[in-house]
Amino acid sequence: MGEREFPLRMVAWELTRNCNLSCIHCRASAASGPHEDELTTDECKGIIDEILAFSSPTVILTGGEPLLREDIFDIIEYGNAKGLRLVIAVNGTLLDHARALKLKEGGIKRVSMSIDGKDSVTHDAFRGVEGSFDAVMNGAKILSETGLPFQINTTVTRLNADDLESVYELSKSIGAVAWHIFLLVPVGRGEGLKGEELSAKMYENVLEWLYTMEKKNEIEMKVTCAPHYYRIVKEKGDTPKSAGCLAGKSFMFISHKGIVQPCGYLEVPAGDVRVSGVQKVWEESPVFRNLRDLGSYKGKCGGCKFLSICGGCRARAYELTGDILEEEPLCSYKTQ
Repeated sequence: MGEREFPLRMVAWELTRNCNLSCIHCRASAASGPHEDELTTDECKGIIDEILAFSSPTVILTGGEPLLREDIFDIIEYGNAKGLRLVIAVNGTLLDHARALKLKEGGIKRVSMSIDGKDSVTHDAFRGVEGSFDAVMNGAKILSETGLPFQINTTVTRLNADDLESVYELSKSIGAVAWHIFLLVPVGRGEGLKGEELSAKMYENVLEWLYTMEKKNEIEMKVTCAPHYYRIVKEKGDTPKSAGCLAGKSFMFISHKGIVQPCGYLEVPAGDVRVSGVQKVWEESPVFRNLRDLGSYKGKCGGCKFLSICGGCRARAYELTGDILEEEPLCSYKTQ
């Protein structure tokens, strides 16, 4: 089960837990630091070298708020010089023209920011800080003027499900090149949103609606943490652009301390890059091997004909049952 069978295509790298917002859904429970034992600049450069020694993924620099790291531009410039494709997730509050230009010149290919409500009232309530919606609007303007492509991410809960069309239109109007939609996995601070997840029926309805919007082809769209979206695409007679849950198969998460997880929402340690290095963790982790063995999946997922293109959300299964291989709890599909 080496890199040849499961090439590493994407890494979400939490460079810091430090953040200046207090979002109610934050999987990291990120907050103002300092946070002890974060990876040093030299360790970050070493991880970049290790990644490139066996793979060429897109690396998402995230947090917390990565712009709060004093060495963020050193890390970006180093990775870009080595040929790594880098994108960055920011909250918009720290963006100005100078930083946007440094991101672009440093080699960042795309910036992501989040809009979780149709206006400042709904978004700021979600983000926990007044003015965060205006910061994203200002950030979009700055990035557009800088010529740096940006995408909008939206986490869907019962609180904003009715606002999705407004967020879709807003994302287009401010010049986003893509809209990525995440279905809530209530971990970290997001545990406080338990009960605000969509029901299985609401979930299915939202995914059906997202399919109709994606078919309009007005903006690049990607549905994340909702792997049965790709079952819906297949049922409609289309070819899915992606497999469903990629955690541990082509995607991994590295924490601010070097602990690897299958994804940011699946809080099961798969290894420590400080101890084992990136390649060994990716190729030999028992956690990753389990996720790659579809024959070991349980319940409804194990017997589903769409398993290979869906896989169910492993984080949601783990959050509910404590077992990463159990069935996806929010799937309403009836297996034959």
